[in-house]
Amino acid sequence: MRKILIVGAGQSGLQLALGLQSQGYEVTLMSNRTADEIRAGRVMSTQCMFHTALQHERDLGINFWESQAPRIEGLGVSVAAPDASRAVDWLGTLDGYAQSVDQRVKMAGWMEVFAQRGGQLVIHGAAVSDLDYFARTYDLVLVSAGKGELVSMFGRDASRSPYSEPQRALAVAYVHGLGPRPEHPDVDAVRCNLVPGVGELFVMPTLTTSGRADILFWEGIPGGPLDVFQGVKDPSEHLALTLELMEKFTPWEYARATKVELTDANGTLSGRYAPTVRNPIGRLPGGGLVLGVADVVVANDPITGQGSNSAAKCAASYLASITEHGDKPFDEAWMRRTFDRYWETAQHVTKWTNAMLGVPPEHVLNLIGAAGQLPPVAHRIANGFNDPSDFENFFYDPDKAAAYLSSVTPA
Repeated sequence: MRKILIVGAGQSGLQLALGLQSQGYEVTLMSNRTADEIRAGRVMSTQCMFHTALQHERDLGINFWESQAPRIEGLGVSVAAPDASRAVDWLGTLDGYAQSVDQRVKMAGWMEVFAQRGGQLVIHGAAVSDLDYFARTYDLVLVSAGKGELVSMFGRDASRSPYSEPQRALAVAYVHGLGPRPEHPDVDAVRCNLVPGVGELFVMPTLTTSGRADILFWEGIPGGPLDVFQGVKDPSEHLALTLELMEKFTPWEYARATKVELTDANGTLSGRYAPTVRNPIGRLPGGGLVLGVADVVVANDPITGQGSNSAAKCAASYLASITEHGDKPFDEAWMRRTFDRYWETAQHVTKWTNAMLGVPPEHVLNLIGAAGQLPPVAHRIANGFNDPSDFENFFYDPDKAAAYLSSVTPA
């Protein structure tokens, strides 16, 4: 039986551990926190997952919260005008629903299931020196812990990383008491509110530790009016700032948020990081090799909501590469092929996300505006969140965008 060590118990690490376990591998999972500590800790993400990523969980039979989590059936975009009215407002229908399950709920639950099924769970932070030892006792070591010392083993790939600094300041609040969107009161949707030159507000339903809730998520251009959350430690102050900014920049969203309260004292999160693609193979001092997973090697800004989706897709891709490899050694050439296979999917996410961080060109503004009059355009953009590779066909190139718009515009 092949022995595999996975360091890091997030979406990718746990999904991969459970998948390998179900295939008969001897899996050890290292986490720096227990399930109870995760469940009682701070929120970690907004984690809206679209159809393909959810299907990877279903395929493994680990979609334990699907019947409880709100079904997100649409994705809407609003663009703020200079007077804080809406210059653009539309809703696209998703072909397959999306869902968000608080990672405190999911990761704690998955970790407990992994242990119940006989997996070796080690609660300990891992250093490079630890991996140097483990690399000699395991057939394969996978690193899926996206923060801390271990990430430094994976060098930045400058050719795929156009940004060296964070492009957004991030601020998340989980709330109860948000009213429905009057334009679609019976449809749960992700709402993307774009405030040109300032940033973005994302609003989405979720399942959290206390049941159904909603997430208010500001992405602010660094140094701009939304970049005010650094140093804010008090959760109620964080929420008050969130609402103050909503009232000023997205009053249509603020109108349904006047009665919200935080889900819990750990329901806020803020920070920033530079989107980075890294070399997938880490070299240990003793000569051993480890393979990076998900956001260890491809960390995109959350502006396109792809983090958990990419983690699930990476875990599914790696699972296939491992199981297809049989008893052959997990050498450097295999590691490179395994990452390249995942990059075939991930490259589209990185290209789209980096494009959305910049000032949108005229043809992209035309597409977003046209979606308000042309339902097929709204539908196509919304479903691009599930399959970002489709943006290659109509989104980046002005000529392709114009040809697409003319093809769907009534004569």
